[in-house]
Amino acid sequence: MIHYDIIIVGGGAAGFFTAINIAENNPKLKIAILERGKEVLSKVRVSGGGRCNVTHACFIPNDLVKFYPRGEKELKGPFHQFCSGDTIEWFSNHGVELKIEDDGRMFPISDSSQTIIECFLTATKNLKIDVLTGQSVQSIYASETSEATYWKLDTNHESFKCGKLIMTTGSNPKIWEMLENLGHSIIPPVPSLFTFNIKDTRIKDLMGVSAVAAVKVKDSKLNASGPLLITHWGMSGPGILRLSAWGARDLAAKNYQFTLQVNWLNDMDFESVSDALKAIKGENAKKLVSKFCPFEFPKRLWESLLTAAGITTEKWADVSKKQLNDLTNQLTNGQFQVNGKSTFKEEFVTAGGIDLKEINFKTMESKLLKNLYFAGEILNIDAITGGFNFQNAWTGGFILANAIANES
Repeated sequence: MIHYDIIIVGGGAAGFFTAINIAENNPKLKIAILERGKEVLSKVRVSGGGRCNVTHACFIPNDLVKFYPRGEKELKGPFHQFCSGDTIEWFSNHGVELKIEDDGRMFPISDSSQTIIECFLTATKNLKIDVLTGQSVQSIYASETSEATYWKLDTNHESFKCGKLIMTTGSNPKIWEMLENLGHSIIPPVPSLFTFNIKDTRIKDLMGVSAVAAVKVKDSKLNASGPLLITHWGMSGPGILRLSAWGARDLAAKNYQFTLQVNWLNDMDFESVSDALKAIKGENAKKLVSKFCPFEFPKRLWESLLTAAGITTEKWADVSKKQLNDLTNQLTNGQFQVNGKSTFKEEFVTAGGIDLKEINFKTMESKLLKNLYFAGEILNIDAITGGFNFQNAWTGGFILANAIANES
């Protein structure tokens, strides 16, 4: 049996960040990272299109938590200890400078995720942290004495023993099952951050067209707003992704079959749009309907919605009252049938995991089992796209490392 002071299961972002911070706090501790795959940090490598979206330029904890459909309440305290600004400083201290893009996302100035990977690998090597790949954990069990709880792990190759066990395995059903057998509650996982599959003549040939829109799931309270992108399979963009994140559980329950209501003009209601169209009709009677759109709006989408409203006449003067009403409906309350979902780019975010009621967020330790800790997406915490899921990993790892340092 191989002995370590601390074993971290999971060689991803949360695992490496946690290990490095523990070792920097207490270099005497013997630490190992166990990774089941052949390579570590694989999700870091593909994040942000290979650029690694490290965090987001939102520096106020009470604002930052609002990007987390699950974990908002629990992360308030942790973010007051380690927030986005602390992440920037941490990486700067480790030789990696970050930059802010227009949408608030933050990337290494190299625009390469390899910069983050090399930062972590260099740190683990310098701190003499053992990184063991090809180690698939088969069983976990606690061995208690009168003074403490020790942990034993069997992998496909070896057996390990440690004083403190840290789980950073992300959305791993096999590990969740083991932890459930130890007494933890698992919130069943469902996909989050996905796009909508829609076949509709109104958007059929409009791939690449986008507009800032308000979207709502019909007969529910689920709604969001933001840029909406028409794709060859349906709809995507920040507004749709936001809706999918907050509606992850409800939409799974609907088996991803529902009616999506789209207000293509975002915050304009039926009455104000109707009034605007009537005014345009009166003031521009001789102008071509297809060429004269009263709103800042994609031309191809405007023409498509005109067709959907039955407007085939050329001039505004010839548009009937019913056609104006139908066009107003198409603009402010377009109804689209969603039949299924698609994964958003390389993002594989899951809603579900360890029940947050069973975690002490001052230390990230299990409330049920002593010397067992968690960080990252293994917990029932997830966020929208934009660097927020990584920020959760950094914050959890930092708090966990401090808690262990204060105990040691």
